[in-house]
Amino acid sequence: MINKEKLKRRFSRNAKQYDQYAKVQKIMGDTLIAHIKNTGIDFENILEVGCGTGYVTRALKKHFKGAKITAVDIAPGMIEQVKATMNCEEIEFICGDIEEMILDEKYDLIISNATFQWFNQLDHTLTKLIKLLDEEGILCFSTFGKNTFCELHQSFDKTKDLLKIKEDISAGQSFYSLEELQEICKHVVTKNHFKKMEMDALEKYEYEYFNGCKDFLYSVKKIGANNSQNNRNKINPDFIEKVIAIYDRDYLENDQVRATYNNLFVYMQCKNMDETMTNF
Repeated sequence: MINKEKLKRRFSRNAKQYDQYAKVQKIMGDTLIAHIKNTGIDFENILEVGCGTGYVTRALKKHFKGAKITAVDIAPGMIEQVKATMNCEEIEFICGDIEEMILDEKYDLIISNATFQWFNQLDHTLTKLIKLLDEEGILCFSTFGKNTFCELHQSFDKTKDLLKIKEDISAGQSFYSLEELQEICKHVVTKNHFKKMEMDALEKYEYEYFNGCKDFLYSVKKIGANNSQNNRNKINPDFIEKVIAIYDRDYLENDQVRATYNNLFVYMQCKNMDETMTNF
């Protein structure tokens, strides 16, 4: 379970340097934007969930001139940062938790980049968002998959084995595989009788390289994406030092260590059953 208050504080505190470290998140955003541009639809009313510092927001404004854009983010520091760094005409920024908010408009596009992994009620929130789509509206989102930071998780497991530790010590939250995420989306569609909803999905991998595990952990911390779970076990510093040593030993490539990002993309559209969807 994600502690939303902790999440807000961490993202707010790191808003000013977020863009410097969020390289993979930008690639994910570019993939979403490229896909919705390929639909050829001139979107008029757009909801962005988790706007952050406005990377995707800027692209939406550029490519869909004249569209009304509502951009939501849970972290007040992120909202302050985006307002201070871009022209906000025709954009309504709302600071709030989309899982708790009540919205009553209909949107022809709901888009979200690297945000769904922070939801505690994925089924409920997916249902809410789909109900906000107009007759042929699109829900398009990216999130992180099960193999994200696999090197760190494996280093934790190796350290636990080495030190013969039986208690549950986690490197961070777990993510869904693409298949699991697709099943959740299908369940939401079936349960709510969204009969004219079609879906497509895509999985990609990105890699970053660092001078060492400590630099990698620092980069995660500087975008506010470190562990925000409730009931998180406190980890002994000696354990972490051993994790770092194993990571630096086992995942070295050309004098740098690798960090894997498993990126998932889901595209859902309300449309007539005799129409076919455009693949990613």
